[in-house]
Amino acid sequence: MIGAEGVLLGNAAAERLVQLNCCVIEPGLTDAEFARIEREYGFVFADDHRAFLAAGLPVHEPRDDEPGVSYAWERPWPDWRNGDPAELRKQLNWPEEFLLEDVERGHWQPAWGTRPDSVEAAIEHARSHLSGAPTMVPLYAHRFLPEGHGTFGHPVLSMRGSDVIYYGTDLLDYINQEFEEPRPERPEDWAPQATVPFWRNYL
Repeated sequence: MIGAEGVLLGNAAAERLVQLNCCVIEPGLTDAEFARIEREYGFVFADDHRAFLAAGLPVHEPRDDEPGVSYAWERPWPDWRNGDPAELRKQLNWPEEFLLEDVERGHWQPAWGTRPDSVEAAIEHARSHLSGAPTMVPLYAHRFLPEGHGTFGHPVLSMRGSDVIYYGTDLLDYINQEFEEPRPERPEDWAPQATVPFWRNYL
């Protein structure tokens, strides 16, 4: 059972996506499908993310000129129903993998202490800090929401390694920011507040 506020926010975001008419939307995920996904991939959707996908599952719209498309960047909506499990796992692993690539190239958080001399040791040290971070669940391409049953209203983050920025104060705001054309002006008081441990250090 998920909270009413999370349901309202997820449903509002789903309704807005329908209004913007920017993608194909299939019937929403069922309780049985959510149970399978969360068991298979080892995370639990936040309440608003779950309600959003229960209202309708947005999917990539194939074009006649792209029969060979196989990269998640080109299929930005995760297809939790029929998607390739290897591709979905790859998308789930993007935040960690890209951050570790940045560590390999020299990135280091001061809070981690002194950087080890070897690249291999530095990567393992960074990985140990990442091990306690919540799973970031792909929403669209490299936009993510944190996992977490009983939670909602997280800012949507655009994540590419150590380059992490806000892309919406919450799920509904994100849909407008990503898909409304022209992109709406952000109000003067637009000020997302990071909620997710570990990754908020990058904002």
